[in-house]
Order: sequence, then C-alpha cells, then structure tokens
Amino acid sequence: MNEENEMPRFIRLNETTSTNNYLRGLVGKESLPEGSVVVTEFQTAGRGQVGNSWESEDGRNLMFSVILYPDFLPANRQFLISQIAALSVKETLDQYIDDVTVKWPNDIYWKDRKICGMLIENDLTGHSLYCSVIGIGININQREFLSNAPNPVSLFQITGREYDREELLSSFLKRLYDRYLALILEKEEEIRNSYMAALYRGEGFYPYRDEQRVFQARIQGIEPTGHLILELNDGEVRRYAFKEVSTVITPDLSL
Repeated sequence: MNEENEMPRFIRLNETTSTNNYLRGLVGKESLPEGSVVVTEFQTAGRGQVGNSWESEDGRNLMFSVILYPDFLPANRQFLISQIAALSVKETLDQYIDDVTVKWPNDIYWKDRKICGMLIENDLTGHSLYCSVIGIGININQREFLSNAPNPVSLFQITGREYDREELLSSFLKRLYDRYLALILEKEEEIRNSYMAALYRGEGFYPYRDEQRVFQARIQGIEPTGHLILELNDGEVRRYAFKEVSTVITPDLSL
C-alpha cells in the first residue's frame, strides 16, 4: 500500500475539533505515511456530509480519520474510496450484529437506524486523486443520544453489551487496507458488486424525497461517479447526486 514502506502513524488525541481537520492540517505541514490514523476520545465539532453534525459522548465511541494516497484513481472514480470505506465498516460490524447495511452514499445502518456516519474529503492533482481523508464515527458504547438526530443507535443499545473500541478499530483498519489493496489490483467490479449487495433498501420500492416532492422509487443502480439512479413506479428514471435526494425513513425506535 505504501510505496516507500513507511509504517503508518497512529496518533491519539484526547480532544480535537474533528479528526479530519486535524489530519488535513498535518498533511499540509509534513509528509504523512499512507494509512496513518488519527483517533480521538472527543470531537468538539464533528462533521458529517454538507454541514451535518455528529453527536458522540466523550470516550464512548470510535471517532477517527485515515489518510490514503490513491493517485492511481481518476477523479471521476473517487466514489470507489467511499465504497471500500463503507464496506469495511459494515463487515466489521457484521461480526457483532445482523441487519447491517450501507445507506447510499456511505452511512451505515442497523435496520432503520444509523450506527455510523462518515465524511470523505478528497484532494485532487489534475484529473487524479492526490489524497483521501476518510473520517468515520461509529456508535459503540453510547447509552443514549440527546441531540435531535432522527435515528441514531449504538452497538450497546442493540446488544446491551459494551465493546472494546480498539478491537473494532483494528478490525476495521485490516478490512480497509485489504479493500484498498483490491482497489490497487483493479478489482473494481468486485468492490461495486459487494457495495450493491450491501445497500440499504437495495430491492423494492420505497419513499424518497427530492426538492420537489415525495415519491416511490426503487434503486436501479449506482454509477461509477456515485450518482444514484432511481426508477419510479411509472418507469421514469431519475439520476441524483449526493444531497439531491433523501430516503424517507420512519424508524422503529424500540429496541
């Protein structure tokens, strides 16, 4: 994974604004080996996609960022980084619970509730990727959520048990590095097939909302660019980028 065979750095923080911010700041000042990780006990300004916030109790969950340098990937295929990250989280959680899926583009769900969110920030050089900073928050041992987030859930809430966060992080990183190696070896079709098989509401018609209305549709496919292709009841096909459409969810909040 790392051409110069430098060992990834592992940086632990008690508190930071966000691990993505910290890691991106570090990359701007020094050469950071590929696969390096920043993990924190608490984030004062955890971020999700397009300004969403992330609630996490101090010392209870996993909040971390990983840096990769996928300069072999064209910019228009950067969604593959999102796919391998999402699959690595899902496969890690599959060891502990059933019913884990990937909600497009990269939220991780248990049934109809969100157990993990991620923010992937890609920097480009010309028409290729330079670096990808993968920020991930997984709800592990949190007992209750106090924010107005609609449907969070933790491993503890699902199973009634507390978990070793280091064990989960180690398991995730192994899976991510393996998936990244598969990407380097050009196993893109295998990655895409695994992603499609893991999708939340991957089969059947469900309600979606765009800027105009709520409508029923099914997932017809996902383009290599990451665009979601939905087919409506009447056969109309629509193409959406991130944040242009959302899944309408009314979660069962009983456990």
